[in-house]
Amino acid sequence: MDDTLSRIGSQLIERVSGPMKFRLVLQPCMAAFFAIRAGLIDAKLGNRPYFWALLFPKRRDRATLGKDGWKSIYRVVILAVVLDVIYQIKVIHFVYIGEAIIVAFVLALLPYLILRGLVTRLASKKKKSPTQAAGTEVYGDT
Repeated sequence: MDDTLSRIGSQLIERVSGPMKFRLVLQPCMAAFFAIRAGLIDAKLGNRPYFWALLFPKRRDRATLGKDGWKSIYRVVILAVVLDVIYQIKVIHFVYIGEAIIVAFVLALLPYLILRGLVTRLASKKKKSPTQAAGTEVYGDT
């Protein structure tokens, strides 16, 4: 088990300086694009931040949220897995599916989950009109 963990760790670290390292920037940027787009839609519809709603669903709609998120990000995740498999074939000459899934999670899913909620929160705060904000601060000057 220790050998497996050390192999995984060393091979994951080697990806940073190895060939195809452009994907370490490209995939989080693609995930960010889709997260921003989905987060703005969430804010427009008045939805709660995505990851929070996924962890603590109001109406038992975790499956619906999961389908919505997967529909938004599945291309980026599949691309991350495919690019990592190509990297593994080119460099390691063997395919470790577990490592490809780890890389896809770190490069695609994690940035998406974090950014979609942040964008929703920021867009929701910006969406509030100045009269609503002023109305809560003024205590009836008559």
